[in-house]
Amino acid sequence: MKYKVKNNDLNELIELAQKGDMVALEEIIKRQQKTVFATLYYLNAKPDEIMDITQEILFKVAKNIKKLKNPRTFKSWLNQIIINQFYDTLRKKQKSVKKVCLDNQDENKPSFEAPDFASNPYQKAVDKELEFAIKNSIHKLPDPFKAAIIMRELQGLSYEEIAQATNSNIGTVKSRIARARLKLQEYLKPYLS
Repeated sequence: MKYKVKNNDLNELIELAQKGDMVALEEIIKRQQKTVFATLYYLNAKPDEIMDITQEILFKVAKNIKKLKNPRTFKSWLNQIIINQFYDTLRKKQKSVKKVCLDNQDENKPSFEAPDFASNPYQKAVDKELEFAIKNSIHKLPDPFKAAIIMRELQGLSYEEIAQATNSNIGTVKSRIARARLKLQEYLKPYLS
């Protein structure tokens, strides 16, 4: 039976995937790839590790989607997997021997560039500098603030979804987001005037 899944909403796809529909599962993975990648990018995963971590996360989603009880909680469930995998990777790296790279790499260069063909060269340079400043400012935040602000501002999750993904209560999530916003304003003050 052939059908098109591209027009199905995410909840329908999840229900189909939970019943063993591989086409629906593949569509879910395709749709979530960019979200996972972007979240890892803003969590400060190293560029050369983002693809590997993304693949591990998407594999876990595929493997465990049948365990998801409510398709409406998919986003917070996915974010919980992302955060857990990111921190698992950090813990593994801390236990492993540190390697020194002898390549001449400039750490001041942003590791991710989103091309914008509509802007003029000056605007591109300004946008690139601002993107770099925002990323660096997010990286300066404490980890709980960083995760909360990324899920809220970049992924558009509700406070309830963030609370579920981070195993926190809603008050804590709101506080973390408010404090993260204040810190970001402080860090970005030179760019906002």
